[in-house]
Amino acid sequence: MSAERILVVDDEAPIAEAVAYSLRQEGYSVTVASDALECLEAARRGKPNLIVLDVMLPSGSGLDICRTLRKRNDLVPIILLTARAEEADRVVGLELGADDYVTKPFSIRELVARVRTVLRRATPSTDDASPAIRVGDLSIDSASREVLVGADAVELTAKEFDLLRFLAASPGRVFTRQLLLDRVWGADAYVDERTIDVYVRWLRSKIEADPAHPERIVTVRGVGYKLAAP
Repeated sequence: MSAERILVVDDEAPIAEAVAYSLRQEGYSVTVASDALECLEAARRGKPNLIVLDVMLPSGSGLDICRTLRKRNDLVPIILLTARAEEADRVVGLELGADDYVTKPFSIRELVARVRTVLRRATPSTDDASPAIRVGDLSIDSASREVLVGADAVELTAKEFDLLRFLAASPGRVFTRQLLLDRVWGADAYVDERTIDVYVRWLRSKIEADPAHPERIVTVRGVGYKLAAP
């Protein structure tokens, strides 16, 4: 099996090379880019399995790159590197489709662990051979990782799909945010409960007729979320 391909994007050469070296030591195939334009071209040409992406770059920010890739329907997992510790900046990155974030300064060992975790989440499991789940006019095919609302196909990121599939497997059941984190992100994930709110909002924008008044993914105040049974 060929090595998984990782694109590391950072304009600080010492950081980029240290990250690239450590990832190569783990057996990954690593390409390094130093600015936004180089990153977008490398992502288009090299089809990486994951991008480690600095937020502050010449010729455009990492957030702009996230936005551009998602508009291309490129669902490659993205880990953001940011010196910004404010919660608002982290939430913006997640809303734009990033899968995780690491705040500078960071431990290389921690970053490598997060790379493993995000790649593991993005890799289809043996459960993906299970039959399609149908809840009303919502259809979720685990084998093809396709979602239909009625006859309309919906493009989801890897974690959006996993979250929706988990909720749809038990329609009507209420799940706490912590339980959703543990089951969908994994107990070793480096994210907090606010992440669930971000991804629920993102899912609603794609599967609800009126995201401001959701009828599929319902908030149960003080508890968590459920996918409404038909």
